[in-house]
Amino acid sequence: MKAKIIVMPKKTVLDPQGKTVKHALESIQFKGIKDVRIGKFMEIEFEGGDKAPLQKKLDEACHQLLSNPVIEDYTFTIENT
Repeated sequence: MKAKIIVMPKKTVLDPQGKTVKHALESIQFKGIKDVRIGKFMEIEFEGGDKAPLQKKLDEACHQLLSNPVIEDYTFTIENT
């Protein structure tokens, strides 16, 4: 199984990296950009197992270790490989 995790700053949190990238894109004449948000993407591969308990453990790992729940939101999917 493979988990794909996306961690992004909450909408209410300023994203200076995103602002910098937006400005850089506009400086090379990339038009029509409303906003840029910079986050993290992770893939974790697991050996077999049951999907339901894995979802619970992965949610705990995201909340405790892989994200900062005060300023970040996370989503994940688990796929069979």
